[in-house]
Amino acid sequence: MPPRKHKRKRKPKPSPVGPAFEQLVGVMARLRAPNGCPWDREQTHSTLRTYLIEEAYEVLDALDSSDDAKFAEELGDLLLQVLFHAQIAREESRFDISTVICEIHEKLIRRHPHVFGNKHAKTSAEVLRNWEQIKKQERANRVAPSAPVAGAPGSPSEPGSWVSPSSPNSSSFTSSSSSTSLPSILDGVPRSLPALLEALQLTRKAARIGFDWHNLDGIFAKLQEETRELQDALAQPAPIAPGAPVALGESASPAAFSSPSSPSSPSTSPQIESELGDLLFVAVNLARFLHLDPEIALKKSSAKFSRRFRQMERLALAQGTTLAQLPRPQMESLWDQSKLLEHSAPSHKPTK
Repeated sequence: MPPRKHKRKRKPKPSPVGPAFEQLVGVMARLRAPNGCPWDREQTHSTLRTYLIEEAYEVLDALDSSDDAKFAEELGDLLLQVLFHAQIAREESRFDISTVICEIHEKLIRRHPHVFGNKHAKTSAEVLRNWEQIKKQERANRVAPSAPVAGAPGSPSEPGSWVSPSSPNSSSFTSSSSSTSLPSILDGVPRSLPALLEALQLTRKAARIGFDWHNLDGIFAKLQEETRELQDALAQPAPIAPGAPVALGESASPAAFSSPSSPSSPSTSPQIESELGDLLFVAVNLARFLHLDPEIALKKSSAKFSRRFRQMERLALAQGTTLAQLPRPQMESLWDQSKLLEHSAPSHKPTK
């Protein structure tokens, strides 16, 4: 007899999205209705800003957890924020969720001419170059009715005037080039982003047109240069303020902690602040070059520091004391023990 063929399991058909989405939109409208939820009715675009950021980070946390149920739940919470803002805008007769959906639908078609049109893009780099060119053209097409005459002081010299982010009609989420009216590759990066993400997006845009290091050696050399410049700035005579504890990295020792007996933090100086910013900016470039998100990398390092510090506190408590009562050498010893305990554990995934 011929061998029996095993039937392939059919993938479950996805449930219709339309009706489910309409029901969700209806729930949001009901919550905001006169006889709805008092808390939901009190919310505004401004009061919801914090929740939007928090939900985005909770999605990232769920993604790292490898828990699909949690991931789906957090994506739903993030979607709720979109619906919330759209509902408020609808009540103010500005736009609604249909506008949001149509806008992103048209944008996806428009910005993928290599899929839906006659353009060609065989690599991700070509896709990104096309994407930037299309975005630039989109900005040029947004001509204000009262746009300045070409050639006039402060106006674009090419056809298709561009509205300056500093103009009264522009959004409060302006690009980083708010001091100029000339179009730029860097347009579209909101200043409201966290600093690390803003730096990442700015350098990513610049790199897409070739303004980038050739290799990691150049970035490490720049890191050393910026470190020396910060050290030089710190060496300049300046008023001394008491130092604050410094977070420890992977291989750092708790000796890196500053103490009142050894002040290490000069009072705020524009030069020191500038040099420190330059050093951080290069570190962001290093992350980008390694295809890493500096915001996520730093969040993970913060979580790692928190785990180890809490372990130090537990070890101190087991000795019948508190961490604050221990001398520096014992703090260093507990830090080393917490690292060893973490590395020897079967799994040391970050915890909330």
